[in-house]
Amino acid sequence: MHRVGRWLDRGWSTANASTRSLGSLEESQNLETALRAVELILNDDIAGAERGLADGNSSFHKLAQGTLAFMKAALGFEQEVMKEASDTLADAESSASSSYNKAQHDTRVFNSNIYDKGSEFALCQAEAQIMSAVVAVLNESLTESIRGFYKLRKAYMTLEGLVQMEMAYIKARGVRSLAESRAQSTESLHSATSAKSSLSGLGQTEATSNTKPRDPINPGQPAQPSGLRHTEVANSADDDSDDDEFHEVDDIHEHNRVTEGYTGHLEVVEESEDMTELDHRIERLNLSHHTDELHAEGLMRPPPPTTLGMLTADADSDIFSNSLDVFIHSGTNLMSGILSLLISIIPPAFSKLLYIIGFRGDRERGIRMLWQASKFANINGGMASLVLFGWYNGIVGFCDIISDSDPSDPDDVEGYPGARLGALLADMRQRYPQSHLWLVEEARMAASHRKLERALDILSQPGKSQLKQIEALHMFEKSLCAMNAHRYQLCASSFLACVDLNAWSRGLYYYIAGAAHLSLYRYDKSLTKEEAQKHAKIAEEYFKTAPTKVGKKKMMGRQLPFDVFVVRKMAKWEERATRFNCSFIDAVGVSPLEEMIFLWGGYKKMDEAKLQRSLNNLVWSETLPRWEREDIDEQAILAVLKAVILRNLRRHDESKEVLQLHVLLRNPLEFKGQNKDDWVAPTAHHEMAVNLWMQRTGYRASHGSEPTTGGGEKTPSVDLVQDAKLVQECKSHLERAKGWEKYELDARLGMKITAALNAVKNWEQKHGNNAK
Repeated sequence: MHRVGRWLDRGWSTANASTRSLGSLEESQNLETALRAVELILNDDIAGAERGLADGNSSFHKLAQGTLAFMKAALGFEQEVMKEASDTLADAESSASSSYNKAQHDTRVFNSNIYDKGSEFALCQAEAQIMSAVVAVLNESLTESIRGFYKLRKAYMTLEGLVQMEMAYIKARGVRSLAESRAQSTESLHSATSAKSSLSGLGQTEATSNTKPRDPINPGQPAQPSGLRHTEVANSADDDSDDDEFHEVDDIHEHNRVTEGYTGHLEVVEESEDMTELDHRIERLNLSHHTDELHAEGLMRPPPPTTLGMLTADADSDIFSNSLDVFIHSGTNLMSGILSLLISIIPPAFSKLLYIIGFRGDRERGIRMLWQASKFANINGGMASLVLFGWYNGIVGFCDIISDSDPSDPDDVEGYPGARLGALLADMRQRYPQSHLWLVEEARMAASHRKLERALDILSQPGKSQLKQIEALHMFEKSLCAMNAHRYQLCASSFLACVDLNAWSRGLYYYIAGAAHLSLYRYDKSLTKEEAQKHAKIAEEYFKTAPTKVGKKKMMGRQLPFDVFVVRKMAKWEERATRFNCSFIDAVGVSPLEEMIFLWGGYKKMDEAKLQRSLNNLVWSETLPRWEREDIDEQAILAVLKAVILRNLRRHDESKEVLQLHVLLRNPLEFKGQNKDDWVAPTAHHEMAVNLWMQRTGYRASHGSEPTTGGGEKTPSVDLVQDAKLVQECKSHLERAKGWEKYELDARLGMKITAALNAVKNWEQKHGNNAK
């Protein structure tokens, strides 16, 4: 937390006091006070952060206030909090735009060796735009969501301009290693072209400025710190002004060397014939826009998928001689990393949104930029660390097919870098010892290593967060761990506690609490008949309460997927009770709690004993007298759940046989119809793909062949020819699942499919020639 002050001192200690610009000093002081205050959020000192920001009125203070509001909104998903965050971030965006415009005509402002004048305010607006976009997507309005994605596009153009400045600075400074020089020689032409297209119009802007920054090598010469002062001016279209419908603040990227005229490289994207309401809204937005930059056929590509030539120095490097450069660099890497990463995992069902965003994500580049940002002991570094933990313990932990990691490369971003994450977590826990955010991440890491009891111990430590939203996140994680650990009573009570802490998905909380009590009724042999009936009654009460708590929350104008799921399940069980002439609770099909465990990725977190317990729970359903005449989709649900458990037990042939016999050999139309679980068929194809991926000799060489990793058993040598056949069969199943028509929870499975196809593509690029 105190490095910012040292950077500030070091940055100004070499300058003569009589020559210091009052404006520059004031700007740096505003930045330092704002950063120190907002960083307190990461240590659960919300009151301290609010006090530190209360009296500040600079663009940095307003951005910090927006960051605090954003964290409350993103962690809690509450409508009132999101409205407050939206207003605060709009104020921060407007303030940054005003400050940027003033900086262009103020000779007192800070001049960087790396960035153009006013770049710190360009970054402030981009950060505010990205956070506003996330809040807008979480909003219940489809229109607001579309506006949010449009903001992402504008922020991307700003950030890419800042990255190009850093790359030009590195090239001018001559700090590339010999190894990088060879690799970059093939990219030099692309870099020059990209610089021209992404920052066109600089000559016009330069003519309005009388200040010439210092050269990074020879301070006595007129500088070109961005390396782009004399870039050719491209014939550009009309300014990228917003349609009146948007009511945006003035954009920094108009007449701005950081972003003006960025169009990147265009590629043609084939349009799907299956147009949803969202698709039509996007098309109408494109047609009404004043420029060609938003049209569906003009997606911008990001820079090459590499970080060669980018600024990757450590936090204590002399390159970062002042706090403003540190802020711009760490913030640019944080926000660019988030954008590149998140856009790279958009599920196939939402690919139309790329038309608004205007570029494709680059997962590897995004992760590397986040690791770079995490080096810095400020709010940007802390936020980057949170995103990295969310990525690896959330997204990667949720997906089943990910790229193989390279243990010999300490900077490898593929797979799950456990040792590197452990070191980062230790650093965060030392920097922010009071924060419950890092306790949650520590618990998630324990769960990812199949140590659920350890995770529950961590989450059961005394103390509460000052921020209600963090406390809600803490309780939700505890609820999931209890569910995955078969701690049914704790699972039910924890999810009910979430009802009071968070208003986002109360119907789901009641549903899972009911499922936990149903598990006690079905599986706990230690209960008396009266005790079991009591749990059955409680389960029915919670199940029937669930539909009354859904329908009020929406995302992108649509009802939440799990809300739809819960309502359909209730209707299905009511119909079954009538058809089977039984009680509601006995009409419930295959264990809804085991189904939830699967949908939340719980089987990946169970040890062998817990997996076997789940398998036994499924056997209970198969022993019922009516099982032979059970609904086909219920039999398919059990088959998918059993196959996933068998796969996690590394019994792949059994897993594939179950999927083939009970799902894949059936007509997919059998799973369609009112109240049916239509998600099982595409899920079965994905599960077949996962089995095939895990059967590769290359996978077994790095992960072992036993349920618990690192067993030390003898593994076969890598056979790339055999692996290539498995990968192609894996890819075939993934393509089938990707092309499936619309089904329930498709976005959830779609995220897994996107990650899986990316892993397959990486394998083919790495081993394609050797596997023939």
